[in-house]
Amino acid sequence: MKYLSTRDDSLSIEASEAITRGLSREGGLFVPEEFPQYSQEDLRALLPLSYPERAASIMKHFLTEFTYEELLERARAAYSAEKFGSENPIPITTIEENGVPVHVLELWHGPTCAFKDMALQMLPHLLTLSLEKSHPGATALILTATSGDTGKAALEGFRDVPGVRILVFYPQNGVSEMQKLQMITQEGDNVGVCAIEGNFDDAQTGVKRIFTSEKMNTLLEQHHFLFSSANSINWGRLLSQIVYYFSAYLDLVKESRILLGDPINICVPTGNFGNILAAYYAFQMGLPVGRFICASNSNDVLTQFLNEGVYDRKRVFYETISPSMDILISSNLERLLYDLTVTKNVRDWMQKLTKDGVYTVDRDTAMRLHALFYASRATEEETKAEIRRVWEENGYLIDPHTAVGSKVCRDYLEYTGDYDTPILLASTASPYKFASSVLSAIASEEIPEGFEAVRALSRKTNTVIPAPLAALEGKKVRFPDCCRAENMDAVVCSMAGIELP
Repeated sequence: MKYLSTRDDSLSIEASEAITRGLSREGGLFVPEEFPQYSQEDLRALLPLSYPERAASIMKHFLTEFTYEELLERARAAYSAEKFGSENPIPITTIEENGVPVHVLELWHGPTCAFKDMALQMLPHLLTLSLEKSHPGATALILTATSGDTGKAALEGFRDVPGVRILVFYPQNGVSEMQKLQMITQEGDNVGVCAIEGNFDDAQTGVKRIFTSEKMNTLLEQHHFLFSSANSINWGRLLSQIVYYFSAYLDLVKESRILLGDPINICVPTGNFGNILAAYYAFQMGLPVGRFICASNSNDVLTQFLNEGVYDRKRVFYETISPSMDILISSNLERLLYDLTVTKNVRDWMQKLTKDGVYTVDRDTAMRLHALFYASRATEEETKAEIRRVWEENGYLIDPHTAVGSKVCRDYLEYTGDYDTPILLASTASPYKFASSVLSAIASEEIPEGFEAVRALSRKTNTVIPAPLAALEGKKVRFPDCCRAENMDAVVCSMAGIELP
């Protein structure tokens, strides 16, 4: 299996190189040259397997440089019961919505209580294997921009991994209190964290700029470093995410909630478009999916794009109670467009986005998008109302991101009348990562601050505070620094112990 760049037809590289690099030098994203196809019988063969066995079975088609045994060993280490609390890292809770079963896929039982763990516990294994094959002796310097959850999950996944250093940038006022605390107290000798003045898009743009800077790449190479990424621009992350959509579908079949071959709709609260793109790729491989339901918060750039074919980042940026979705430049959308049209179109649209802040796709592409995706949004008030409604009607506690998805699921049912197709709703974080916001949605009393809000939420709902979050109270702050976006280069060089010319 070779990997191509979304912006360069001539580029073709091995999987190990794609995972090691993360981003192509001209700014394109790596995509597989083809997608393996799964028949109903192929899906049936995966039914009795454990989650690590399913992961290795699916990944082997994309990572042909690695053996099945290598992948299985790493998958067992990544998805152990010790890390996820169960042999199945992705339990499903079913609730009813107007008679339609909504299967809530809980992707947040890992060490940082967010769905990013599902990819970022596996990515370090894939990266170290890839380094051995493609760049022996080099040290990977991982740069990551985060809107909240990716940062902590990446820091935890790569903590003290040999041959790797990791530096995370996050928007100073654009993450929840718990998300920030998780990052700035991170342990490990090879980790670094820095806030930036600005929003997530500023952080992500800065990371991409450094990745594609010839000067910075040359400087790093002279000191035996190479850039890599833990964002969902890295193919290794998306591949890990494809697995859980297959596994969730198979679990629904095993539990007799659906029949093998029955279609499902998949709803994903979406910011950078990686999580829902993984679901689309699973569909491309043969997973029976009827429609993809794309849920946005007040930063609804994707809702407009999927409904109208116009991508316009020149809009008001909102800081919301679902901060991991506070994004106006959805990087992984480029991969979807590559799959639907030709490279030249993708390259031209991305150039227009950089230069003008807006682009419009052709009519054929817009129609294909509309046929695949339903898109809607939830305001702040609607998000809080959904947290309260789901709690009162089902006794089930959800975080603000999942609430955005739940509200948009109801929009979809009302708009389409599709009451026959079960819905798989990706639940992306523990409600305790956003304790103050969740508590304010379900309680009428004054909301306490800090860890008292976490304890109050536990008392109010008689639910258990996740151990990784409870352990943060009183932990020493290691990374208090903040920089301007234009000074990120200096922070990177400092992390690598290199003097910036």
